[in-house]
Amino acid sequence: MTSSFQQHHGAMLLKYSGISFISGAVNHGFFSGTRSLWTAAIGIVLFVLGAWLEHRLNAQSEDTPSSGLLRTLVLGTLLSIGLGFFTGGLQHFPDSPARSAWVVPLGFFISVLALGLSAPRHWPRAATVYVLLVGTAVTAGSWAAWQWLERHPEWAGTGHSHGETAAADDHHGAATQAGPHDPILAQVVSRSIAVNMDDQMRFTPSQIDVQAGETIRFVVTNSGRTAHEMVLGSDEDIRAHAEAMKQAAAKGAAHEEDHHHGTGAAISVAAGQTGELVVTFAQATRLQMACLIPGHYEAGMRGTLQVLAQPTSPNKPSAQHDHSTHKH
Repeated sequence: MTSSFQQHHGAMLLKYSGISFISGAVNHGFFSGTRSLWTAAIGIVLFVLGAWLEHRLNAQSEDTPSSGLLRTLVLGTLLSIGLGFFTGGLQHFPDSPARSAWVVPLGFFISVLALGLSAPRHWPRAATVYVLLVGTAVTAGSWAAWQWLERHPEWAGTGHSHGETAAADDHHGAATQAGPHDPILAQVVSRSIAVNMDDQMRFTPSQIDVQAGETIRFVVTNSGRTAHEMVLGSDEDIRAHAEAMKQAAAKGAAHEEDHHHGTGAAISVAAGQTGELVVTFAQATRLQMACLIPGHYEAGMRGTLQVLAQPTSPNKPSAQHDHSTHKH
């Protein structure tokens, strides 16, 4: 048929677009909530449309045996989910190793099930051996990768640098980093404050008070199953940067490409890990805590940090004492 090439190409585009949508939904399922469910649904519809078009082409071909439309659609749905899970889990393994450790093998076995049910012939023994061997290898490899990333958190998370040892920025009270001519920088920590981040898109506590002049060690724990970050900055800087990240994400730019927040102090923590951020607050101000991973800030992952002015001691003299009149 003269149109078979165009139709086969259209069917291929629909099917692979569907897989891409489902893969994206798997990647960002914990980032954008309901939107990812719609993305996955659109992906399944696209794949099924492609499978339906392919079914029609096969029905018109004398060389290809035809199968029932309902069977084609059901198996196409299964196959799209399996391939989407498998490819999405692989792509997002460094960001969500605990989740990808079971998503990747699940995708493999779902795709095998779909392909096996669609096979016109009897299931061969060699196929069983293949599924057992490769399935075991995929499962063991996924588990091993998860455990390795748990032990090497520097390779996990978003992979972008937020400056866990933040650069100097007195306006936002960031901890000062030793410069090229200052090989040693001594800091005396006033106290430690524990902060928890979770997949409910919350900081706990969400409100923190410190005194101007204090050097605080923030012990930041990520109790969720995906990467989170704590960024400190003024309301204006946080809003501007969140909008910039949102626009970059809409254009398909990756959050993990050596990205630096220009807000003074930030730390990114992989799932299940704990990190520390030391910050010196030079002056009284009001700062915002925020997670600027796309979708997290919009979901409400923010808090406030109030830097209070040092109280004036009642015993402190208001004027400088003149020692010139003293006789010793």
